[in-house]
Amino acid sequence: MNEKILNTLEFNKVKEQFVPFLRTAQGINELRELLPTDKKEKIEELFLELKDFGKVVQENGSLNLGETSDLRETLRRLELQANLNGPELAKIKRFIRVIAEVEDYFENTQNVEFENLQNLIDKFVDTPKLQGLLQVVDDTGHIQDNASNRLFELRTSIKKLESDVRTVMQESMVNNASYLSENIITIRNDRQVLAVKVESRSKVPGIVHDMSASGQTIYIEPRQAVSVNNNLAQKKVEERHEVERILALVSDELRPYVDDIRQNAWLLGHLDLINAKYAYQLERKAIIPDLSDDKNIILYGVRHPLIDDKVSVANDLKFDSTINTIVITGPNTGGKTISLKTLGLSQLMAQSGLPILAEDFSSVGIFREIYADIGDEQSIEQSLSTFSSHMTNIVEILNNVDSESLVLLDELGAGTDPKEGAALAISILDFLRLSNTKTMATTHYPELKAYGVENPGVTNASMEFDIENLKPTYRLIMGVPGRSNALEISKRLGLFDKIIERAEELTSDNDHDVNLMIASLEQKNHELIDSVANIKKLERENVTLHNDLEKMYKSFNREREGELNKARIEAQDIVKMATEEADIILKNLHEQSLLKPHEVIDAKAQLDKLAPQTVDLSKNKVLKKAKKARGLKPGAEVIVSEYGQKGTLVKLEKDGRWQVQMGLISTKLTEDEFEVVKDEEKTPTKKVNIVKKAGNKTLKSQLDLRGMRYEEAQLELEEYIDQALLNNMGQITIVHGIGTGVIREMVQNYLKRNKQVKSFEYAPQNAGGSGATIATLK
Repeated sequence: MNEKILNTLEFNKVKEQFVPFLRTAQGINELRELLPTDKKEKIEELFLELKDFGKVVQENGSLNLGETSDLRETLRRLELQANLNGPELAKIKRFIRVIAEVEDYFENTQNVEFENLQNLIDKFVDTPKLQGLLQVVDDTGHIQDNASNRLFELRTSIKKLESDVRTVMQESMVNNASYLSENIITIRNDRQVLAVKVESRSKVPGIVHDMSASGQTIYIEPRQAVSVNNNLAQKKVEERHEVERILALVSDELRPYVDDIRQNAWLLGHLDLINAKYAYQLERKAIIPDLSDDKNIILYGVRHPLIDDKVSVANDLKFDSTINTIVITGPNTGGKTISLKTLGLSQLMAQSGLPILAEDFSSVGIFREIYADIGDEQSIEQSLSTFSSHMTNIVEILNNVDSESLVLLDELGAGTDPKEGAALAISILDFLRLSNTKTMATTHYPELKAYGVENPGVTNASMEFDIENLKPTYRLIMGVPGRSNALEISKRLGLFDKIIERAEELTSDNDHDVNLMIASLEQKNHELIDSVANIKKLERENVTLHNDLEKMYKSFNREREGELNKARIEAQDIVKMATEEADIILKNLHEQSLLKPHEVIDAKAQLDKLAPQTVDLSKNKVLKKAKKARGLKPGAEVIVSEYGQKGTLVKLEKDGRWQVQMGLISTKLTEDEFEVVKDEEKTPTKKVNIVKKAGNKTLKSQLDLRGMRYEEAQLELEEYIDQALLNNMGQITIVHGIGTGVIREMVQNYLKRNKQVKSFEYAPQNAGGSGATIATLK
């Protein structure tokens, strides 16, 4: 798309309206680089992603993206073999954290399919190793004490030496209080010194580091502190070198991932822009238009995006295959130019994948180029008049247009003799019409009204004027040419009747008849607009009702399937218990020769048929989420018990051990050698001593399952048994209630199957009876 049309229509100002909805630097970069395209497949992809995003947010709540910094320069430095500093590593760390949050959001979405958006999400590259690697830096860019053993030792020594220096300086300040100009410890040349009166210089032995501007005070480092300060300075130098070494190692580890990070950055920016487009769509009541195959433009209630919604006037614009040219006639200040810009901006926004300010069922065409000659472009430097300037622009447009173009011409032929201007305007419109170029032009020449009536594919339009209040309404009227209201306006403003009458006599009968015809057309157009408005209202209500019913139907089907599956599982458990009891009875009958073998087999087959088949719930996102909460996954933060250090899970090895990244160290550990850090436990990293835990020491000896759903109770029971075994508990009580007996039977079936359960039985009557089960663990 040519740069001139973007500037003429102020497309960049429209893009700026999306900035407040963006959260990431990558999203802002994506918006700045956004340009219209004539590739229909690309536009459809952008709109489908936006539609999918809307469905996800409606079902699962908003996507709250964290703020990120621009990483382009940082990644370029890595590619140039430069080492990153702490703040740069912190930027990457925050970025990776936001990526993980995005992936978690979409992984946990429920009750909605988003195939097109999923294709985008699947392109994110997982980088769990980097999460562990970047543990060496905190969110401010400070290198953590536990980044290496050497750094930990150095900083421990520095803290001790700083404490020793403070002690020595405090003692020296007390001992030399009478010689000091101020009882404070200050810093000179990065050393702690005392402010000593110049006349007491010989009384305080030590090294002079500075003198005050007045010459009355000298700053002395006491002799007792020199040795300690020297050791402290040496340790700080060693610390700086160790930090530089760590930064170099981390930079080397990051370097192979530059392309992955860059791809994730683009994807995050694209997703952030989708989020912004959806927020804009909600706030401005914008819509995703349909894309026509034959350059048809049909806009209902379209509004100019740069005009405040409170004052903006919505208009309908029909520019279908039967219309090649629209000529808007009428006086100035009525809104003709705004109508041109509204059409042009709606096309630019749609072809950029942005929602437009219109009503449902609107559609846009796809044009390779949009040209416009709008506004007074008189050039003083080139000594061109207004007419010459416009004509120069139009000549350039006519040299480039074709059937794939949309042309917008404001005040065509203006700035010269009216007759010549009108003739030239008609000739230009003829050229564009015969070139099959979609054209919308405004003019105040009355000759073009007839042109709009006499030529096929050309239609008139005008801007409505409120005669009663003597002001324009800025409402576009399709199919009706503009008429002059000069006599009527002059009459209402108080011009003498004799003058009005004389003017009417001088007006030709043809002009009078045309004005009457236009007035009649305006009346019929008002009636048509009211009728169309009612029809559109009914259509919107029907669409809303249809969407609500469809949503309710899907929700009902999901709930019904879940309840049916629950009933099937409960029925299976009941039949299983009955089968086990029946096996015992059949065995006894067989042993007593009361039944023949084939009769026993037949009876068992009949019992098996009583158990209904369950539905495959492997794709059920609720159960997947529950299972995920109990397991481990790459990227999870852990604490390694033996060292008390934080790390990140990278991958599960074939031998069952996990690869764990602790700063610069990578090791393989079994699951009992580390613990997962829960979200609420994540605090700024510090050195802690952690003993190996066998389980939760505060675990209660009783589990209450009353009031829970079947699946929830089953998960709670499994987790509780695991915790009880970890805590070496010998006996536990499971309260399941009596009710229908479903939960009770589930509990006893599970206890039967669990090899770690030695025995179980109902509780005594004074402890719950058959409403509770007491299990003894091995």
